[in-house]
Amino acid sequence: RRKPMCLYFTQNRCQYMDSPEHLEKFSHTFPELDPVVLDAARPLPRQPFDKFLVLDLEGKVEILEFPVVLLDAKTLTVVDRFHRFVRPCELKGSRLQAYIAGKYGRWKLERLWEDTAIPFQETLLAFEDWLEQHSLRDPESHLLKNSAFVTCGNWDIKTKIPEQCITSGIPLPSYFCEWINLKDIFLNFYNKRARAKSKAPGMLSMMRSLDMRVQGSHHLGLDDAHNIARIIQKMESDGAVLSITAKRRGNRVEFLFQNRV
Repeated sequence: RRKPMCLYFTQNRCQYMDSPEHLEKFSHTFPELDPVVLDAARPLPRQPFDKFLVLDLEGKVEILEFPVVLLDAKTLTVVDRFHRFVRPCELKGSRLQAYIAGKYGRWKLERLWEDTAIPFQETLLAFEDWLEQHSLRDPESHLLKNSAFVTCGNWDIKTKIPEQCITSGIPLPSYFCEWINLKDIFLNFYNKRARAKSKAPGMLSMMRSLDMRVQGSHHLGLDDAHNIARIIQKMESDGAVLSITAKRRGNRVEFLFQNRV
């Protein structure tokens, strides 16, 4: 059985790398994507982007977890990961404790969350530094360069991030102006076969349709982002092209697919 991931390590906060007991209990090696056997006669389809930023937020009232898996669209390999637990700015005291217990109590991660969570504004600053390390953000426009967010649904970027920016009292970053809703790509690419199994596919139903097993814990953000990256990997190897499905124009969102979830 695979050891659970050290979530201090995923945030560059692990202080026990010299402890044999800790290393025996927790993994400090990120899980790999599934091996892909490609047909030489059918190369991978050319994607409109070089990199995909697979984002899967956790937290309904306020954002609690901000994980991103950076996927190379050409090689179908993981380039890097960004992961932070996020501290709400309005929820406090017993309400916050109940919120964290309800979200992370099943995995006994309340102490870890308390030790590492930072405000959303700090999370975005760290994320922007990470984007710049990978040359993924234009220094003048602040838009993404040769890359796009991929989410499982529209909620993460259409709804939750703008709401959290308002709550945190910060402007919405311009790099959240467009995204790829993988549900729409899935629905259109697999067409009738996908529709017969789920009219509004989620991560689990997409994986079932593709005969894939979930890795890690569902609703832990970094694990979900990893599984969504696996779905992308499988879809690309089947011939899917991941193009932008939604754009933000001022306060309005324009959806680009006629057949969508």
